[in-house]
Amino acid sequence: MWVCQNAQMTPNETKPDALATIRSQLHQWAQELGFQQLGITGVDLKQHEGYLQKWLDAGYQGDMHYMTRHGLTRARPAELIPGTCTVLTLRMDYLPESAADPESVLSQNDRAYISRYALGRDYHKLMRHRLARLAKKIDAELASGQYRAFVDSAPVLERALAEQSGLGWIAKNTMLINERAGSWFFLGEIYTDIPFTTDAPKTVKHCGSCTACLDICPTQAFVAPHVLDARKCISYLTIEHQGSIDPALRPLMGNRIYGCDDCQLVCPWNKFAQPTAEADFAPRHNLDDEALIHLFAWTDQEFETRMQGSPIRRIGHERWLRNIAIALGNATTTPDIITALNQRRNHPSPLVREHVSWALSQHHA
Repeated sequence: MWVCQNAQMTPNETKPDALATIRSQLHQWAQELGFQQLGITGVDLKQHEGYLQKWLDAGYQGDMHYMTRHGLTRARPAELIPGTCTVLTLRMDYLPESAADPESVLSQNDRAYISRYALGRDYHKLMRHRLARLAKKIDAELASGQYRAFVDSAPVLERALAEQSGLGWIAKNTMLINERAGSWFFLGEIYTDIPFTTDAPKTVKHCGSCTACLDICPTQAFVAPHVLDARKCISYLTIEHQGSIDPALRPLMGNRIYGCDDCQLVCPWNKFAQPTAEADFAPRHNLDDEALIHLFAWTDQEFETRMQGSPIRRIGHERWLRNIAIALGNATTTPDIITALNQRRNHPSPLVREHVSWALSQHHA
């Protein structure tokens, strides 16, 4: 089908033979740019609108007010970018082969656990640049069309789009799972008014009766299969939440100071995950396995310098210290840990002082 409603094109630009030729080359071009897979879908996400609205109405978005602000625009690509009738969805593996074993780090409560996606360079810029290059390649061949690339940079319902384009299914842990690659990958999109034929959607969810991801969640943040209460999710608490973290949740966070991968670590489908070939995703500054007290000692300037180009930089030094203070409170008591916490006891930030005080109380110090 070659009809693209609302697109601004001439009849010559919608010739099926020209589009079919480009369509057949898209997968190769994507792979040459470092993507592992490309899928194409239309813009009808009505089946996801009700779920999104119900999730927002329940308040599960917590402090992520932008989720409410943009509302159902996420499920309506043609409202976000008028003229859009096709979405190219792409995935890029990110699991670094050189990183320390995640479960080993989690088992040592004096080490810092950082979500595997955040160990290296910020993926947003890297992927957006690659997506822009792909869009330019298509534009050069067709000499027409509009293209907008997104990587967590706009109200985009990326997992729904990826599922509809055949890249995988939305699992019980709300992650997208691919039967040949697990879930350790990033997603990116190109919105366009070029009417490419679409791929078959994933209509079957292959989780079966497995509930490993729901059962392992440290804070039991899953209200039900496919329903995540972000307000209890460690990734939300350590990254998105800006204020004080609920004292009842702090002991459950363990040594996770930025994000959480538990629901991916236990997923059986991740036995098919492949390590990334992207050197930029390799761990920096020993973030894959570093002592909590070493990271806690970073000054504000050291944090800014070392986190330059890292996705972690967005939380700022204050929340970095908040998160590590909780982890130190959950660690086995040692003189070094007590000393490290005491050195931050009079920190200028009330937020840091509050969490340091809590951590010391855990050690009865």
